[in-house]
Amino acid sequence: MTEHELYDSLTALFSEIFLRDDIALAATTTAADIDGWDSFKQIEIVMAVEERFGIRLLTREIDSLKQVGDLVAAINSKIR
Repeated sequence: MTEHELYDSLTALFSEIFLRDDIALAATTTAADIDGWDSFKQIEIVMAVEERFGIRLLTREIDSLKQVGDLVAAINSKIR
């Protein structure tokens, strides 16, 4: 999966979670950039990512996620 395809898949996932179709993710997107992205949504995002990509993120990996680019890197490291 290319990085572009990964961002497309994450954008679709975020749209489902936040029930919005105007979300545009970039490497620098953070929780502060998306209304409603709180700790509960963070858990929902992690669970959805794990399910969609068939991976498991370790607690330390989850704790290190500061922006969407970090999430993309974590997913890439697991699916390659």
